[in-house]
Amino acid sequence: MKPTRLEGRPTSGAPQEGGGGFGLGDILFPFLLPIKGVAWIGGKLKEAAEQEITDESRVHEDLLDLQMRLEMEEISEEEFRRREQVLVERLEAIRKYKEEKGR
Repeated sequence: MKPTRLEGRPTSGAPQEGGGGFGLGDILFPFLLPIKGVAWIGGKLKEAAEQEITDESRVHEDLLDLQMRLEMEEISEEEFRRREQVLVERLEAIRKYKEEKGR
């Protein structure tokens, strides 16, 4: 007999995207729960790191801070240009990454 699929419910115990409850697989194979938990935590950490790394506002803040330091004569024009180039390249890399990822 073929396993049947109830409306809106998966046939396996694997968690679905956006889901998070227990399934039949979790009841039959409870020893997999710690592994699934570690994988879930790893996914959340990856999401958080990606968000922080691709935050354009942080680069904009650094550019404003750099401009202010130049105007207050805390850094030289040469130092400003060198640091500005690094920040602009970082901003371009973030935008390229987001474009490739389809955000």
